[in-house]
Amino acid sequence: MRRRDAWLEHVAFFSELGVDGMSRDPAWSGRGDPGAPEDKEFAGVSATGDGPVREGLDGVRSDLGECTRCKLHTGRANLVFGVGNPDADLMFVGEAPGRDEDQQGEPFVGRAGQLLTKIIASIGLNRSDVYIANVIKCRPPNNRNPEPDEIENCEPFLLRQVDAVRPRVVVALGAFAIRTLLSSGQSISALRGQIFDYRGAKLVPTFHPAFLLRSPDRKRDVWEDMKKVRSLLEG
Repeated sequence: MRRRDAWLEHVAFFSELGVDGMSRDPAWSGRGDPGAPEDKEFAGVSATGDGPVREGLDGVRSDLGECTRCKLHTGRANLVFGVGNPDADLMFVGEAPGRDEDQQGEPFVGRAGQLLTKIIASIGLNRSDVYIANVIKCRPPNNRNPEPDEIENCEPFLLRQVDAVRPRVVVALGAFAIRTLLSSGQSISALRGQIFDYRGAKLVPTFHPAFLLRSPDRKRDVWEDMKKVRSLLEG
């Protein structure tokens, strides 16, 4: 019964998004298969044990160190770098760690993270297939918006993460991440629905999962954006 209940919850979520079918394309159904030959790439390990993409991310993390470049370091429990497939075709970028992320040292692990995992599943992928990071690596006090000096210190490391992973598609989650990545003062409503060129990838702006928890009626908009993402990956 437990597995059946989980499956029903999964289907109900897709229904809320407006998903009206599932793909039988082997290219999608085979993703995340533990026996697939690309598993070692997903783990970030080449045949010699040190894949070049993973080396790139390791170098960025090493340079970041136990960062004290801005005032945020004084209140953090953990620096939150990024997580996922270091050779991912799809990368998600959020705003900053929240309480759960600060405690666990991993992005998107709270309620919003659980919803993001479902959004990723809605296009036939697993969380381990993608790479997830934030603009800011330390939690701002009381989850306030990051300040200009904090962005100035953190953004170069995010750009290096993007360049190390070399995704084909970047999804910017929420107004703050969208405005930062696109260097734009426009609203999310003005930018959503468009596709932008970004550091050799295509950038798709969409709502942050935390916003969807407050406004579930906008899930359909995110599903439309994720269909664009799926089309870009397939194309």
